[in-house]
Amino acid sequence: MPLVSIAMYVTSEPLADATAELWSFLRHYLLNAGLRGLPERLDQTVPYDEAWLRPDLLLSQACGYPFAKSLRGRVRLVATPIYDHPGCDGPLMRSFIIVAKDSALHSLEDLRGTTAAINSPDSNSGSNFFRAAVAPLAGSGRFFGRIIETGSHRGSIAAVVEGRAESASIDCVTYANIRRFDPGHLQAVRIIAETPKGPGLPFITSGDASDDRVLLLRKALIAAIKEPSLAAMRATLGLVDFSVLSEADYAPLLSLAGDALPQMRA
Repeated sequence: MPLVSIAMYVTSEPLADATAELWSFLRHYLLNAGLRGLPERLDQTVPYDEAWLRPDLLLSQACGYPFAKSLRGRVRLVATPIYDHPGCDGPLMRSFIIVAKDSALHSLEDLRGTTAAINSPDSNSGSNFFRAAVAPLAGSGRFFGRIIETGSHRGSIAAVVEGRAESASIDCVTYANIRRFDPGHLQAVRIIAETPKGPGLPFITSGDASDDRVLLLRKALIAAIKEPSLAAMRATLGLVDFSVLSEADYAPLLSLAGDALPQMRA
């Protein structure tokens, strides 16, 4: 049975339910197109990043920086979602740099020498965009005094609220989702800057997928955008369309911050 794992934006129940509804529609579309043996439910057992290179992968959503860094040429791009959240620009997205609401920090320059929280060193929104935002201020030297790794955007927000870090970079889709469904998590933080933008989290399939398979998956995703009965699902996800980007569109993420800063490590 092929693997289907869409696990990047499912941290609250409404998002998880909407994502499950999206897959239910896609499944029926693909079954009607002749595919067989499709799972009824999204996989919740395989870690999201382990799913990306599974040979049995039918559909997943990857992070942009890992795609540019290590997945290009090993998986196939299907489409990039377009969200209507603040900070999104077509298939492009950015992150919001946050500090504690009562913090004395008000600008990127104020972050020099402080502790930054990142969800993962390979995260595009939580690390790569963060580096790109402060790179012009860093010159050829170190900018942050210390970096801690939290494992998730929610963990990074908690680190800022609890005083373990002064700042964090939260992708605009995650920020919008938390603001709508778990607003209490944001009551004690505020945004001081926006990062540069880049292509968002792409939907991918296995590297040996045929052109016909990729085209069918794209048609299924577009059908989900046009289906009237899925309006509530799309509104919950903030999903308004899909765009077909190329691998070359993701390549600039590798040099977004230039050489001004080392890779963010805990």
